[in-house]
Amino acid sequence: MRGCDSERMRVAATAIAMSAVSAVVIAGCSSSRSVTPIPTATPTSASPTTSAPPHVSPRPPSTTATPPTPTPSARSPLSYAQRALQGMSEAQRVGQLFMVGASSGGPTGDTMRAIIDHHVGSVILTNTSARSVDQIATVSRQLQRVAPAGANLFVATDQEGGQVQRLQGPGFDTIPSGVQQGEIAPQQLRADARRWGTQLRAAGVNLDLAPVVDTVPSGAANPPIGGLSRQYGSTPATVAAHGTAFAQGMADAGIDATIKHFPGLGRVTGNTDTTSRVTDRTTTRNDAYLAPFAAGIKAGVPFVMISTAYYSRIDASRPAAFSPTIVTGMLRGDLQFRGVVISDDVGGAAQVAAFSPGTRAVDFVAAGGDILLTVNPAQIPEMTAAVLARAKSDTAFRAEVDTAALRVLQARQARGLL
Repeated sequence: MRGCDSERMRVAATAIAMSAVSAVVIAGCSSSRSVTPIPTATPTSASPTTSAPPHVSPRPPSTTATPPTPTPSARSPLSYAQRALQGMSEAQRVGQLFMVGASSGGPTGDTMRAIIDHHVGSVILTNTSARSVDQIATVSRQLQRVAPAGANLFVATDQEGGQVQRLQGPGFDTIPSGVQQGEIAPQQLRADARRWGTQLRAAGVNLDLAPVVDTVPSGAANPPIGGLSRQYGSTPATVAAHGTAFAQGMADAGIDATIKHFPGLGRVTGNTDTTSRVTDRTTTRNDAYLAPFAAGIKAGVPFVMISTAYYSRIDASRPAAFSPTIVTGMLRGDLQFRGVVISDDVGGAAQVAAFSPGTRAVDFVAAGGDILLTVNPAQIPEMTAAVLARAKSDTAFRAEVDTAALRVLQARQARGLL
């Protein structure tokens, strides 16, 4: 992020750390990376709040584009993303809504075909790698060479720390676990995260799928987060302060951060990657454990990752990533998030194996999501075909596709990728 993002996030940090628990769900709080979505229908099953978020002046674009008409909206910094959307075919718009796995050892044919043939706009570097910063940068350049014209890829990875640090070779620091980071003063953690982010940027990575802001109660059996020491602490206040500091440090380095896994995986007893029917039976729509997400959103974090767990006290019938109540009603409505909603992996996760790849894609977009993550690029043809078919037959769904694609393009513009 440029200086204005970092300054906004710095000013917000102190207040957030002190007030995260009391501000359980901050109705009306908004991301400083707020976007102005094009008019579209919202899912009828969701009930977002109707109050407008506070105005935040958008960041100027990295290059100046001549507006097509002298209207206020055309003069706004978002007009370039809108013009990019207007110049895209429906297939290209759909491609913006996907992130595929790319081996950190070098892209495979399936990954390259997903980008070239299906216009996929984002990749995640998978596999734990001992390659150096320069070697990873070479892989990133290989991927960017085949990016859709005019829009560089989001190149992401999981660089949380501890047992979840994908890039570990020369030039990358050994990042402490979330539990260990939670013992570092937030100001120092921000400085550390800036250094880690600078290493990612040198490697051609521009999006970190971190930090984890799930709160794990003290002593709880929690395989996906607590079992791997990924949490910052056992109270929402500690998690909010440290998760926000990590995200701010990444922003200082020019890396977009992603808070995850909304609405929280800290109280489940199964791992959605390896187990089906993982269900949170505790979290409510106004739960205190939502405070770290509200804090990150208020501080301007541009990406939020949605869990694939079920939440029986919110929407017992659908995984969170496929739930309009959770994505549109809670995240977009209650917390007023205006950035990019990305799914947890749906390509290899046992939790969603009962859904066909096409159904996973359609249900995620229909719920209000923006980027569907699949580590398996071979699923992309079926997924994109399903979304295209639904968009062709359903004008309301097509409007959802356009709105999501615009959000992704606006995020690209803000990161200097358009």
